[in-house]
Amino acid sequence: MKVEIWSDVMCPFCYIGKNNFEKALEKLPFKDQITVEWKSFQLDPSLDPTKTQNTLEYFKEKKGFPDAQAQQMIGQVAQMGKGAGIDFNFEKALITNTFAAHKLLHLAKKYDKSNEMEEALFVAHFINGKNIGDLSTLVSLAESLGIDKEEAERVLTSDEFNDDINQDISEAGAHGVTGVPFFILNGKYAVSGAQPVELFENALQQTYNETVSPLKDLSGGDQSCNADGCSI
Repeated sequence: MKVEIWSDVMCPFCYIGKNNFEKALEKLPFKDQITVEWKSFQLDPSLDPTKTQNTLEYFKEKKGFPDAQAQQMIGQVAQMGKGAGIDFNFEKALITNTFAAHKLLHLAKKYDKSNEMEEALFVAHFINGKNIGDLSTLVSLAESLGIDKEEAERVLTSDEFNDDINQDISEAGAHGVTGVPFFILNGKYAVSGAQPVELFENALQQTYNETVSPLKDLSGGDQSCNADGCSI
């Protein structure tokens, strides 16, 4: 059973959603039968990759929120984070273009480490106040997961994986995705937003039951043939 997750590294609800989804997964006896694929999405591709802003500045300047409203929103998200076991450090978080970070995620996917990289990028951005648009920061994260430094540098300074990122974004558009996180469960059901653990657990269980459970025989008879002959 496959779960596809569209996410952006600078989205706090994506981090909350990831934590809640993983907690739900741990409760399920079939967790080892679920494959998770992370997909790229950019909330603000217009951002300059050479510049950074703090979260408060971004909400005020980009979104046009007054100071009090921006502070209130940040406080509410921080409180939600605590409920999910995340201590957001919005005072240090640096808003910047995330395209390079997505390149690193696709490189990590090559080595089956995309989930670990997603977590590492969230921690770097939201907890440690690292610039996730900075080449040296991203290379360091790659090395921390055992990915070759030279390969990471080559990927981050080339067009490699650009098409993969754009393909993910195009797929999101085809599914009508306008915000993240967005989860597609085995191509059958969708879950949008940082939903509670219980909702993820129920959605995963329902999808699994409908996908993996044995077929129900509605025939009511046994008029069939097999290798031993036919029965009436």
